Amino acid sequence: MKSLRGIAFGVVCGFLGVGLLLLATNQPRGEPIQLSPPPTPAPIIVHVTGAVINPGVYSLPSGSRVKDAIEKSGGLLSDADTTLINLAMLVEDGMQVWVPYQLEDVVDFDNPAVLEGEPTQGQPTSKININTASQIELESLSGIGPVIAKAVIQYRLENGPFKEIEEIQEVSGIGPVTFEKIKPFITVRGSPGN
Repeated sequence: MKSLRGIAFGVVCGFLGVGLLLLATNQPRGEPIQLSPPPTPAPIIVHVTGAVINPGVYSLPSGSRVKDAIEKSGGLLSDADTTLINLAMLVEDGMQVWVPYQLEDVVDFDNPAVLEGEPTQGQPTSKININTASQIELESLSGIGPVIAKAVIQYRLENGPFKEIEEIQEVSGIGPVTFEKIKPFITVRGSPGN
């Protein structure tokens, strides 16, 4: 009987050993990890205005440049001035891309008749548009040197076009005295929104 118990005990231990071995080797398997593609970046919305064929609000893919925004708006008008904008700059959502117009006429400040408002034969009498004027054109105004001219251009790039000529006094370096000197010779006529 002892040997029968020993055999039975050995068989039970064997089954337990095999069961533990099977349990250890057959761990439950989880679900395989499935990788999803990265999310598509949301489009960016920009407002294109100024000297373009179709000013308006446009949707562009992420990573677009100012050049792409202008192309989306139909391209440049013939009187567009791209010297003041960076066509390679990345556009950001909510950004306004403003393309200035070229200045067509130049005031002759050396002609006293023009300074007094009396046009003379063959002399240009148009005012300088402070929204589109180049640095050289701005420097032609009395009391405006290179530093202030750059400040005017920087101000328009950061804040958009001037709506009224009086707003030029918000530029550092242009106070009431300088404004009164240049007031007869500046305009915002022909600017976006005017």
